[in-house]
Amino acid sequence: MPALTVSAGIVSGLAAFAASRGADRNALYARAGIDVEALDDPDARLPLESYKALLRAAQDMCADPALALHWGEAVDMAEVSIVGLIMNASETMGEAFAQMQRFGRLALEVEGVSNGPRFDIAPRDGQLWMRDNRFDPDDFPELTEGAFARLVCGPRRFLPKPHVLEIHVTHAAPAYRAEYDRIFQCPVKFNADWNALRVDPATTTWRVALQPRYVFGVLTERADTLLETLNASKTTRDDVERLLLPSLHTGAASADAIATAMGFSRQTLFRRLKAEGVTYEEVLDALRYRMALHYLRGGKASVNETAYLVGFSDPAAFSRAFKRWAGKTAQEARLEARRA
Repeated sequence: MPALTVSAGIVSGLAAFAASRGADRNALYARAGIDVEALDDPDARLPLESYKALLRAAQDMCADPALALHWGEAVDMAEVSIVGLIMNASETMGEAFAQMQRFGRLALEVEGVSNGPRFDIAPRDGQLWMRDNRFDPDDFPELTEGAFARLVCGPRRFLPKPHVLEIHVTHAAPAYRAEYDRIFQCPVKFNADWNALRVDPATTTWRVALQPRYVFGVLTERADTLLETLNASKTTRDDVERLLLPSLHTGAASADAIATAMGFSRQTLFRRLKAEGVTYEEVLDALRYRMALHYLRGGKASVNETAYLVGFSDPAAFSRAFKRWAGKTAQEARLEARRA
């Protein structure tokens, strides 16, 4: 699995926000296992799991299960990340969104899109939607809450009228559902089939330019350097998994196609994976197992549907593979998850 990370600025910002609401900052860091010295450089990287642990600890210490929403509502991205500064220095909302796609990983990486943009534009039924492509979003919906609150509340401070007209989220309505209405001020659909924001089509032309234009060039140059460093820290296995995931269900997971997408030969791909102590087939096998567990535990896919989703045209072949992976049948794993 790719080693997902978050910027130290985001971590420090969350801790400061929680402290403003009554949490003890040092106790927060201790509960999340975060070394304070690692936060000296706001562009340094910390494990995403540490950020999740910090957020959970902050929810507990502030007695606020809606803390992620409140954090996104109150703190502009420009206060905690170079990504927000670049967006604020963009000429228009369209350019700001393009810069978020380009540099968003510098703030926070997410599974499934660790080397690509988390958000994209997805037209549906004649409407314009900004879609969140994060894998397994219901495993930690706080990341959806925080991102959506920031995308709504940040621009609201300077745009001439509401830019987000409707919100869909895949998770169920929480006990603090009323906070969604207060913060987003637009219809929110829970248990939806995607995580997305419907935006006014004119939004892309609306002016931002909260910083002088020369700042944009300085910041993007710095961000390009940071992005190169982040990309260099990824392994060949990370890149293979990223490329395999969107097309896993097609069964067309050929090493030749993946090598071509990465810009080198099949032999070079195999050599680089061997240097990391793994083969291409082992990477594919492990990814199929991880994804199969995800679908089975989610309870929304049958065993046969899961077989298709992870690239098996023959359910019997999938059943044999799953028994080899887990030491139990796929049906047994699905029933265990439903009882849990």
